[in-house]
Amino acid sequence: ARIKQTYIAESTAQKTKLYDMYARFFRWASDRLAADGVIAFVNNSSFIDSRTFDGFRKVVAKEFNEIWIVDLKGNARTTGERRKQEGGNVFDDQIRVGVAVWFCVKKKGAHGCRISYEAVRDYAKSDEKREFLVAKRLSDRQYESLRPDAQGNWLGGGVEDFEQLLPLANKAAKTATSSKDGQVLFKLYSLGISTNRDEWLYDSDDKALGDKVEFLLSGFEAQSPTAAEFSQRVKWSETLKRRSARSDREAFSAGRIVRAAYRPFFSPFLYQSPLLIDRPGLSSQFFPAGESNAAICFSDVGARTSFVVLAVGGIADLHFGSAIDAYQQVTLYRFDAARNRADNLSDWALATFRKHFQPGRGKKAKAITKEAIFHYVYAVLHDPRYREKYAQNLKREFPRIPLYGESDSSFWQWAGWGAELMALHIGYESVAPFALKRVDVPDEKVRAAGQSPKPVLKADSEAGRIVIDSETTLNGVPASAWHYVLGNRSALGWVLDQHKERKPKDPTIREKFDTYRFADHKERVIDLLARVTTVSVETMRIVESIRSGPR
Repeated sequence: ARIKQTYIAESTAQKTKLYDMYARFFRWASDRLAADGVIAFVNNSSFIDSRTFDGFRKVVAKEFNEIWIVDLKGNARTTGERRKQEGGNVFDDQIRVGVAVWFCVKKKGAHGCRISYEAVRDYAKSDEKREFLVAKRLSDRQYESLRPDAQGNWLGGGVEDFEQLLPLANKAAKTATSSKDGQVLFKLYSLGISTNRDEWLYDSDDKALGDKVEFLLSGFEAQSPTAAEFSQRVKWSETLKRRSARSDREAFSAGRIVRAAYRPFFSPFLYQSPLLIDRPGLSSQFFPAGESNAAICFSDVGARTSFVVLAVGGIADLHFGSAIDAYQQVTLYRFDAARNRADNLSDWALATFRKHFQPGRGKKAKAITKEAIFHYVYAVLHDPRYREKYAQNLKREFPRIPLYGESDSSFWQWAGWGAELMALHIGYESVAPFALKRVDVPDEKVRAAGQSPKPVLKADSEAGRIVIDSETTLNGVPASAWHYVLGNRSALGWVLDQHKERKPKDPTIREKFDTYRFADHKERVIDLLARVTTVSVETMRIVESIRSGPR
């Protein structure tokens, strides 16, 4: 109750995480501390800068007069260069979270709060961090004085003019002082789908997927709603248990098998089931069967990888751009239960863009459309200068969109870039393949044993080479192709990673449905790699044009 009254009341983030045991202990201790007293605390360093703990930071700055923080970093749940900067974990890498030491001080009669912060250097290893701790007394350390902003940020509070930009969707408008109801670009937004049983409901082969789902449904139907124990044939979740208790049922239908964007440039088959998918998001309103639409997927707030944006032409998974972060999406259209199509971009957005971008003198204006605004938004979200400037803001709230330039020629240039990018990214399977040089050298040993070549699926970016298996190599991958990165991998890296052979985690699938063999998909994957190489090279060409675009 006290957490709800304090930390959660002041927070704009997802609430439930504030009930973890560290937050509970700190709330308990704070309420029992005397007017003069100290809490010494070793904890997850996300308390310092995570959006989840924005309310926590606001409250402790009110309840204490001094806060001293020694940040030891070491967060292994980050990626890329940020992961390297975090360095080793002070506990010899036995845990994956960053670590900080806090001293929170109450002084009777004192007013205000002074926050003093010191961090170990970037890239420090575990032993160096322990030496850093014992090298100086607390009173002799070189602290930085932190000044919290209105949102409760202590480090990297973001750029203030971000709030003056156009809100993408309601979550962005929620805390914006200048936004009114309805003054957002997109009416609806949604997380991607969360199946809670990916191994059962996704597959690279539609027939194999059908076999798994029929088996899963038969196990579900055989389950008694009043049974004390649930059948091990089914990958249960609390949601599915509730549906079982209601005697919900669903007949298998091959018509529910669709393609879905599971990871970047990897679209396996999905069984689109209202019964078996735990949280479908707004997939039925965005992508009803038989209707075409386009969506812009982007990193949700609090993402641990760098900001990711990618357009899709169908359903996208909750973890579309990363195995650890969630993804939101906005679409060009939305559909009602009768499949009547409506614009998802607001009339306010259209009026705002048309009012701002005026045609040049003596020039006949080309009418700005909602589809063109959709493309404009997509280009802006790829702008390297935008991402660099607003990097901290994008970690804490939905994107906001600037109006670059004043003439309609500026608008159409940005919209043109966005249209090019979207055509590449949605149509990645049909773009012209890049002319990679294929080299095949027979693996006599495995051939003699009657086996398929051993899968490798490894990239050598410096050599411009991809090793497919023990027989086949692709050469001539241009350097720029590796520069197109989404989260913690290049686009090519995602293709390679998703086609590797892995033992299923689910024991039933491991026993009965472990049918994926790379050799069955080899030629398709080689073709896909050539096409994604083209996508990567062309994307980087457009992004470089965007970097120097009109503002």
